[in-house]
Amino acid sequence: MTEKIALAPCNGMSANGLVSRVAVGDCRNENENVVSICMGSTSADIEGRNNDMLRKYPIVAVNGCPNGCVNKILENKGIDVAGTIAVNEILDDYEVSARDPFRLDSEAEECVKIIKEELSKTISKLL
Repeated sequence: MTEKIALAPCNGMSANGLVSRVAVGDCRNENENVVSICMGSTSADIEGRNNDMLRKYPIVAVNGCPNGCVNKILENKGIDVAGTIAVNEILDDYEVSARDPFRLDSEAEECVKIIKEELSKTISKLL
């Protein structure tokens, strides 16, 4: 059993990337067993200084779009993920969508709630 779960949100400039970041931030703020990872720092770390930290806890990749950049960045660092959330795929099953990569409207807030529910399920399975 692990003591904490690390969530790695999309840092892309899509509306679902913003949903990813807000959902991860909310989960981190609401759960003492959750930490978050900065994917910008992770991808820029060519010296591997963050690798020990990246291996400390199981990581859940939270991708905003079909490109799966979070998984690719972690894979390029030799880091295995414990789970993956594909925001775009999950939201396809609902009649709400985020449209703005910079601001959340009421519909995008509904998207955040949906992704938070998925994250909570994943976190519960891993803890």
